Amino acid sequence: MTITFAALSVVLLAVMAAAVYLLARRIRTLRSALHAADARAREISEFLARFSTGIQGEDGVAGAMRGAARHVAEQIEAEAVVIYEVQDDRLVAIGTWGDYSGRGAEALEAQLRRESTVLGQGFAGGIALRRSAELVSDAACDDRFRGHSDALRSVMGVPMLREGSCAGVICALNNRGGDLRSFSNSQFERFKLLAHQVLLVHKIAIAYQEISRRDRIDQELNFVRHLQMSLLPGSAPQWGCFSIVASTRSAKEVDGDFYDFVRIDDDRMLVVLGDACGKGMPACMLTAMARSFARSLADNFTTLTDFLRELNKKLHRDIDADRFITVGCCLLDKRNSLLEFGRAGHTDMVTFVHNHIRVFSPEGAALGILPDEFAEFESICIALDPGTSVLLFSDGITEARNASGEEFGIERLTETFRTACEGGMSIRAVLDTITKTVSEFEQEQDDDQTLVVIRQTDDAE
Repeated sequence: MTITFAALSVVLLAVMAAAVYLLARRIRTLRSALHAADARAREISEFLARFSTGIQGEDGVAGAMRGAARHVAEQIEAEAVVIYEVQDDRLVAIGTWGDYSGRGAEALEAQLRRESTVLGQGFAGGIALRRSAELVSDAACDDRFRGHSDALRSVMGVPMLREGSCAGVICALNNRGGDLRSFSNSQFERFKLLAHQVLLVHKIAIAYQEISRRDRIDQELNFVRHLQMSLLPGSAPQWGCFSIVASTRSAKEVDGDFYDFVRIDDDRMLVVLGDACGKGMPACMLTAMARSFARSLADNFTTLTDFLRELNKKLHRDIDADRFITVGCCLLDKRNSLLEFGRAGHTDMVTFVHNHIRVFSPEGAALGILPDEFAEFESICIALDPGTSVLLFSDGITEARNASGEEFGIERLTETFRTACEGGMSIRAVLDTITKTVSEFEQEQDDDQTLVVIRQTDDAE
């Protein structure tokens, strides 16, 4: 009997030791992931700030794209970076930073802006035609660089892809980090990730150029509107048993609302609806910052309360004291038909299930107002039966006013939602019915109006 107890004790101690070891490894992994997410978020914030400063300077778009090239060069430790834009069948340099030839940065920029490259020819032209990234470890042994300066050692190229086509190419010249003659694989992978940020500012630059003929006030309003729309997903996804539709209507030329769908893994998707305070450029940049931070955090949270707290921490650090944004978000788990809802100063979530309306109002202050030590958020998790419909909305819906100054209100909204769902309408028809009812009720649209409708169906992927 003594031997049996001793053996059991040894086994128990071994199991406990293994559990402690695994827990410690998990904690280290989570800390590492959080540090990486924080670094990415900080980088995005710095990049947007640099671009915003550049585009408002004397050089306008040229200065902004030069700032984007500088940002990429600093992040991957390149001697020079060139951003090309596809114009007709040629590549034209629109942003340069640094020098590799010894002639000086200004001389290199002037030369590149005078020249252009036919698509399919040379290194950059080949990248654009193939639409695939490439790393050349030794440029001296590559015929495509024959005739270039002997100082050219290693080159990387990445296409900027938008909706399946190539909008431009980014090239990095010569590794200046460490003792390596060539760019490393880690620098190459980092370079490919940065191309997404450059593509975003390139889209903004195009919008800015298109409205440059108008007066300054109209420029800002239309620029902000174009940026806001570019941040919205092109279409709502079908996520397993969940169908989703969304729409937004701006009150004027600009829109401070946004929505987004962020795939976390094979089973989970994050649906986000946000409403930034104010109008114009400040509101638009705040939504862009919030969206970028949300996407950078999406892979590194376990609950929505953790997600909202981290998002608040970053926004509170990086925005002005009088700025804030409200957010409502749903985490959809298609494997288990679960929905977790959390909010930060945003409107309620409304559900229609078994011919009944339920309203959910978890606690949480708007993002960017309170420091981390005072910011607390709640979330609720519910299992959705087939046929359940969920409504998210911005306060422009409930605060719409008629000629008598009466608000549309939550009661009219829930009744309209209930009637549409009871009538067996599709979720698109439900959304359109709410939009039409509000439009007919209000005398004039004074605020941005955004709707997201989610429905659990019997059909799965």
